[in-house]
Amino acid sequence: QLQLVESGGGLVQPGGSLRLACAASGLTVYWLDIGWFRQAPGKEREGVSCISLTGDNTGYGDSMRGRVTISKDTANNTVYLQMNSLKPEDTAVYYCAAARRRLCRSTDISNDYDYWGQGTQVTVSS
Repeated sequence: QLQLVESGGGLVQPGGSLRLACAASGLTVYWLDIGWFRQAPGKEREGVSCISLTGDNTGYGDSMRGRVTISKDTANNTVYLQMNSLKPEDTAVYYCAAARRRLCRSTDISNDYDYWGQGTQVTVSS
């Protein structure tokens, strides 16, 4: 059974940085397509970033493109989302999701993932 656990969220000032982690158990991340999503109160969930099974393709949503970087660490079975230049409007619960097939494209971020974590809260405020 694949399980995903997010960590790394918290309170950060505008302009600050956070690195979110998505730790997988039950399957190696090398064989997983991973996506990061976020949902703010009263808003729809939106795709932030994705990385393909073998890590050869990444995608970024319009809202955070240029400020986030996704990466896979197969040694620790974890996918990271480095977020820089954070803004108050980035405040949301951030989720990672996984699929055992290729979903990630550079042009858009699919919602069609099969496994989801519980989320980690990111609050950007002074």
